[in-house]
Parts: sequence; C-alpha cells; structure tokens
Amino acid sequence: MEFAELIKTPRVDNVVLHRPFYPAVEGTLCLTGHHLILSSRQDNTEELWLLHSNIDAIDKRFVGPLGTIIIKCKDFRIIQLDIPGMEECLNIASSIEALSTLDSITLMYPFFYRPMFEVMEDGWHSFLPEQEFELYSSATSEWRLSYVNKEFAVCPSYPPIVIVPKSIDDEALRKVAAFRHGGRFPVLSYYHKKNGMVIMRSGQPLTGTNGRRCKEDEKLINATLRAGKRGYIIDTRSLNVAQQARAKGGGFEQEAHYPQWRRIHKSIERYHILQESLIKLVEACNDQTHNMDRWLGRLEASNWLTHIKEILTTACLAAQCIDREGASILIHGTEGTDSTLQVTSLAQIILEPRSRTIRGFEALIEREWLQAGHPFQQRCAQSAYCNSKQKWESPVFLLFLDCVWQILRQFPCSFEFNENFLIMLFEHAYASQFGTFLGNNESERCKLKLQQKTMSLWSWVNQPGELSKFTNPLFEANNLVIWPSVAPQSLQLWEGIFLRWNRSSKYLDEAYEEMVNIIEYNKELQAKVNVLRRQLAELETEDGMQESP
Repeated sequence: MEFAELIKTPRVDNVVLHRPFYPAVEGTLCLTGHHLILSSRQDNTEELWLLHSNIDAIDKRFVGPLGTIIIKCKDFRIIQLDIPGMEECLNIASSIEALSTLDSITLMYPFFYRPMFEVMEDGWHSFLPEQEFELYSSATSEWRLSYVNKEFAVCPSYPPIVIVPKSIDDEALRKVAAFRHGGRFPVLSYYHKKNGMVIMRSGQPLTGTNGRRCKEDEKLINATLRAGKRGYIIDTRSLNVAQQARAKGGGFEQEAHYPQWRRIHKSIERYHILQESLIKLVEACNDQTHNMDRWLGRLEASNWLTHIKEILTTACLAAQCIDREGASILIHGTEGTDSTLQVTSLAQIILEPRSRTIRGFEALIEREWLQAGHPFQQRCAQSAYCNSKQKWESPVFLLFLDCVWQILRQFPCSFEFNENFLIMLFEHAYASQFGTFLGNNESERCKLKLQQKTMSLWSWVNQPGELSKFTNPLFEANNLVIWPSVAPQSLQLWEGIFLRWNRSSKYLDEAYEEMVNIIEYNKELQAKVNVLRRQLAELETEDGMQESP
C-alpha cells in the first residue's frame, strides 16, 4: 500500500493552528505518510510536527466555508486547525483518520525513521538477560539461565532466555508451562542480595473445578524456599475473582498442595475498568468550568488515585515480605502480563537502589515489561479520547509510571532520573519513532525483525546530550530500602501528565532552573571549601615542621 493513496489533499495554505499556551499561527499544513506538519513563514515560530500515531481522535466542525478540525492526542494534548474550504477540511480529516489507524505495524514510522544522531550504543543489546543474570550469579549459585523457550514454543509471551532454579530441568519446565496460563511458568523476577530472598512471577495455575495439580510446579516453587522457611503467593485478584476463574479452567494454588506457602489476595483492577478511569480523569482535567466541589468530586469519581493506592499497597506488601519477613514470594494474577508486572517492578524500585538509577530503571523496563511480555501494542493502541474502545486497551504502563512518580515525589533525592524521564517513557509507549515499544512480546518483535529494521529508544536516550535532560539534580545515591507512604493524603494527581496542556508550566520551569543554579553554585562553593581546607592543612603541617627542633 502506498501512503499517497490515503492522502487526499497533501497540502493546504492559510491554515490557522490553535494550541495551549501558544499564540495562534497561520501557515501551510502538509500531510506526509507519518506526520502532520504545520509550518509558518513567520520568524521565531515553532513548527508543529505531529506523528499520526499520536492521534487518538478527531472532531470536525463547520461554520460557513471555514472548517475546523479538533485533534485529540494520545499524550492528552488537544490542538485545533482552522482550514479554509469545506472540501479541503473533509479531505484532511479523512486522510488523518486513515493514517492514524494503520493496521500493519510495518507501516508505522519506526520502520521508516532514520536517526539524525550518531549511534554510540546499540540499545537493542544494552540489557540482555545474560548480563542481568551476571549481577545475580556473583551472589548465588542456586539459579540458572534456561533456553527452553528459545523458539518461543513453550511460552509465546516469554523471552527466549529466562532465569529458573538450578534444580529444575527443562523437561520439568515444559510440564509446568502446560499447567500455567499462557505457558507462563514461574521465573525469577528479582533476587534480594541482602538475604537471598526472591520475587518470582507467573500466570495463574490451571487448577479448574477439579482441583488439578502439577507435581513439577510444586517442586519448582518449593525449590526457592530455604529449609524451614515459608513463602507468600500474592494473587493480584480478589478471592472471589480467583474462584470464578476456576470455572473457566484457571484458579489458584491450593493450600493442600502448597503447604509451605501462604496465599494473599490483593485486588488490582484491570482492562476496561482502568481505561474508563483514565477517560473520566482526563475529562475532569480538561473541564475548566469546575467549582472546587465539582472538581474534587469528578477526581474522586475517576478512581484513578484509588488504583494508584491499590498498586502501591500491593508492591509495599511484596517488598515487606522480602525485606522484613525474610520470605520469598510468587506474584501472579490471571495472565501475569499486567498487574503482576506493576507489582514486581514497583517492589524492585522500593528494594533495589540500582532500579532508581537511569540505566537500572531502563533495565527494569526492558526486563519486567518488554521481555516479560506486557502487550504494549494492544494496551497502548488508544488513549483517553478514542470512541471505538476495544477490550484490550488499558493504561497499565501509565499507572505504573504514575506510581513511580508518587515514590519519586516522596523521595526526591533517591532517584537519578527526573519527572521528564517518566513523561518521555509515557509518550514513547503510545507513539514513537523508535521500535522499542512495538509488538506485544519478544516473539512478535523477533518476527518483525525490529532489531535489524528499527532504532532502539535507549540508543537515543543514553546519549550524554539527551541524558542531561532526564537527570535529577538532587540525586544522592541512597542504598537503603525506601518505604513510600500510601496514605490518601500522600498521593497526588500527577500534574506533569494530566494538567500540562491545561495550564502553563512557565513558573514551575523557572523555579526548577533556579533550583539547578543553586545546586551548581553550592557545588562550586563546596569545591572552594575543599581547596581552602587542603591549603589550611598544608600550612598547619609546615608550621608543625618549623616548630619541631
């Protein structure tokens, strides 16, 4: 298919662009295969380059011969284009609709993008499972790399290489995979070097109404326990939902077959409930007519902060089991690709200082989201504005990033990255020139040949010039476990995401710059103090030598 077939009108003059916090701009609107571009001949006027894949929905209005297109973006931005001529307006609208809803992944921009920067590091090879395993292997010999899934035959949503107990062979893993939802047998998610406890994750066991069991599954899970120790299974569904799953062939671990494990149910919502919550929240944030009571009522009715609280509470529980109880844990919900990954990754941010560095957090995203099979292509297909909702769209990753922001806000000196880093990840998960978030799992990415045909996001992010934008000037390495508060008063609306297009950040930006200047000035003064101290010590040494006979 040629993009030209979808572009009815490639160019229109005298189009007026309206967008938040910018004066209206008149210029020429151009449509390409992947971008909507508005350029003005005025000096000092920024051009608009908008990826079609960032467009969530469009509305059309007509007043006489003038047509208006309202473009609603996946990053929650709303922009308006005033287009002279009804026919041109209709042609532009239908072209945008066609180009923003392409079915084939291989027609998306990452397959056509050519970087304008020198590639210093191939991000596709920055966080390989073998490298991650080396970090653990120095502390323990109880685990091994398994290549049982190298052809994606055992579990289509797992990577080719996983970490499993050394005492469990590949044949046993195949049997366990047949007993777990989607073939997602328990694998190592995190090893706590302080006490040797581990977080594992999996899909639900397929016990069904007959109480089916799998000896290999029981052996695998028990292989992670120390002698005389108990473990915890954290099920991210309510007991009622887990029991209902048995009627569909799913279920949960029964105490009789897993006597050394205590099961805890922590209900975390999923799918359309989260999507509806996001829609309500964005609607509330965009409505400028609220009085205080109505705003607070609509914020509460969205339940967004309630979902944040549920996820953070479960992550804190997981971290508590590991660090304070000295117990290993297995985490799963139904598939093990959504709420499970929210909890395992947040628990690591609480427990592991490396996960709070830039590269450590990138490794966490790669390991616990991309390689672990979170279906980004499905979950991030639409955002808060699209009317044609499919059942698999859900802001699971955005909720995770929001939870990280909540912890970052409570511990502003413990993270090497800043809020802009989290916002950037949100934007690229929904629309990007990079191939990192394309596809739903490693198997799909392999078939699409993304490593050969697209650029990795990490190749761009990890350039020194880009990293400086995402580095937290307050960062001081903190090797302790950090315990976020999940009290309602401690959780706030993430204004940097949900209100950034509704009110100017000018004063916040100025305050941030002033803070950076103060920190730099403080470093200069500290350096001078150190020089003066050295000079003083040298003078005192000389005086001592002169006084001695």
